[in-house]
Amino acid sequence: MIKEVPIYQATISLGLREQYTDKYHNINEVIEICQEYCDSIGICVTVTPTYFIYTEGREDGCFIGLINYPRFPSSLEDIYNKAFNLACILKEKFNQLKVSIICNDKTVMIE
Repeated sequence: MIKEVPIYQATISLGLREQYTDKYHNINEVIEICQEYCDSIGICVTVTPTYFIYTEGREDGCFIGLINYPRFPSSLEDIYNKAFNLACILKEKFNQLKVSIICNDKTVMIE
């Protein structure tokens, strides 16, 4: 059996350095926060390490991904809202100035 749903993905972009300080977090902390969120609302996310290089700086980071999964199809609005809520939690927990959500049709920056 093959199941299909419309494509929609939301990817949260998160740096692991607290603002412009010397305090750094690690990927395991992100995994724990994501696990708590997934357990509380019943979803699945991916956590992928990355490295951000920007003007006069660089830092470890990660991408947290949500998709429209055919086994548990969701509306595009529902996927975006879950990504937005998780991004807000991560922004606060990791003391970030900005967190971005990259979607199929837009990129949103939460400041």
